[in-house]
Amino acid sequence: MMYNVHETPVLIAGGGLTGLSAALFLRHHGVGAILAERHAGTSPQPKARRINLRTMETFRQIGIEDEVSEAAAALADFQGMAAGPTLAQARPLPWNFPGGMPDWDAISPSLSCLCAQDLLEPVLRELAAGRGCDLRFGTEVTETVQDGDGVTATVRAPDGSVSRIRAAYLIAADGAGSPVRERLGIGRSGRGTLGRFVNVYFRADLADLIKGREFNLCQIEHPRAPGGIASINGTDRWIFSTKVAPSRTAAQWAGVVKAAIGAPAEVEILSVLEWEPGMFVADRFSAGRTFLAGDAAHVMPPYAALGANTGIQDAHNLAWKLALVRSGAAGPGLLDSYHAERRPAAWFAADQSSVRTGNLREMNTASTDGTPLADPLALTIGCQYRGGAVIGDGSVAATDHLDLNGQPGTRLPHRWVDGRSTLDLAGPGLTLITGPGGTAWAGAAAQLGLSVRRAGPDLAGWAGQAGIGDQGALLVRPDHIVAWRSPVPPSDPGELGKILRILLGR
Repeated sequence: MMYNVHETPVLIAGGGLTGLSAALFLRHHGVGAILAERHAGTSPQPKARRINLRTMETFRQIGIEDEVSEAAAALADFQGMAAGPTLAQARPLPWNFPGGMPDWDAISPSLSCLCAQDLLEPVLRELAAGRGCDLRFGTEVTETVQDGDGVTATVRAPDGSVSRIRAAYLIAADGAGSPVRERLGIGRSGRGTLGRFVNVYFRADLADLIKGREFNLCQIEHPRAPGGIASINGTDRWIFSTKVAPSRTAAQWAGVVKAAIGAPAEVEILSVLEWEPGMFVADRFSAGRTFLAGDAAHVMPPYAALGANTGIQDAHNLAWKLALVRSGAAGPGLLDSYHAERRPAAWFAADQSSVRTGNLREMNTASTDGTPLADPLALTIGCQYRGGAVIGDGSVAATDHLDLNGQPGTRLPHRWVDGRSTLDLAGPGLTLITGPGGTAWAGAAAQLGLSVRRAGPDLAGWAGQAGIGDQGALLVRPDHIVAWRSPVPPSDPGELGKILRILLGR
C-alpha cells in the first residue's frame, strides 16, 4: 500500500562512496536530492583505500578536503610498498614513477591519501547530513519506473512501510549487482572475471614489528602463504589477500596469516570474504532520466586503485550537468554527454587496471598481455574526453606521460597564484579564462553573462602552457575540464555564443 509520494529533483539509489559523493556534489551546485541506501549503516569493510589526486581535487572544490585528510591521518606515512618472504623479513621496494618522482606541488593543489572505506564513508555521511542532504539509510529502492518527465521509485523504509518517491532524475549508485541497471536491461562488456581471491580481514598488533618499514602494501612471498598484506590503520587492522581456499576454517586462516607475518602475534580473524577481480563495464551509462555511476557502471580490478575514484569522479561529472539543466542554463542534450564522456574514461581505467600485474615488483612496468601501460599520473589525472560537452581542436593528450596543456577535454593545468590554484577559477557555471591581452574575448563573454577570469602577467607563462597565449581564451567547465579554447581573438562577435549553444545542448 502506498501511503504518500515524495518529490525530489534527484533520487540517489545507493549510499556508498559514490552515492554519498553524488549527494555532496549536487548540494554544492544547489540541487536537492534524496539518497536511499538499503543498509542501515555505512560499509563495515575497509574495501577501497587509495583516494587519488583527482578525487581529492573534487573534494577540495566542495570544501571537504581537510576532513578527508584528517580521516586519513593514521596512514599518512604508509605510502610505500614492501616485499619479502614474510612481513617480518620484508623490505621496502623502490617507490618511483616511470618518469621519475614528480613535483607534486606543480601538478595539483591536492595530495592523494590512504583512507579505508569504512572510515571515509562515515565522514562523507556526516558531512552530507550537516549540509542538509536527505539521507535515508535502511531504505531500499525496490522498483523504478521512468517516463518522459521523471522517475517514480518504490521504496521500503526501515519499519517496512512502502512509499513512492517521484524524482526528475535517478542516479543508480547501487553497486556491482545494480538492481536498477538490471531492470533497465543494460548489459556489460569487458575482459570478464580474472580469477578468484579471498580477503582475510584480521586484527593483530603489528605496530612495533613494522616500525621504520611502514607500507601501504606488502607482498608476501612465502610458499605456504603467498599473497599481500594491506595496511588499514597501520597498527592493528590489516587485510591479507591470497588465492581462495574454500574449505579453510577461521582457525586455519589464522595459521596462514601467522605464517605470512613470520613473527609471534595474536591474530583475530574479523572476516573472510571471497572476491573476483574482473572488468565489467556497462554498455550504456544512461537511459532516459537514469544514470549509472560507480560499481553499477563499471567494475575493475584493484591493481591501479581506480575503482572507487572512478565512481566518485562519475558523480562529479554528472552533478554540474544536472544543475545547469535543472536551472534552465543548459538544454537536456547536455546530459547525453555523461555517457559520451564517462564510459570511455571508465573503460580505459578498467582496462588498464585489468592488464596490470598484482606483483608489486612489476606493477608499473609489466603488462599481463602486452597492452601498453599508461603512465600512472596520466591514468589518474590526465584523462581526455574526446566527445561530449567538449569542442576539440585536434590536440591529443599523451598517455605515456602526464600531458596537461589546456587540450580540450583535459583537466585545466594547475598553477599556484597568491595561494590559490588555477583550478579554483572554475565554477559554478562555465568560466572563460583569457590570456593577459584577451580583452576581446572578455567583452564577448560579459555580454553573454559568463564569468570571466583574466590571466594576469604572473600567469603569462601558464597561459602559454594552456595554449591561449596573450590574446586567446579557453572555457573551463565546473568540473575543471577545458571545454574549448582558442589561441587568437574572436573573428566573429557571435562566435562565443555559438560555442555556448553547442556545449550546453541548447
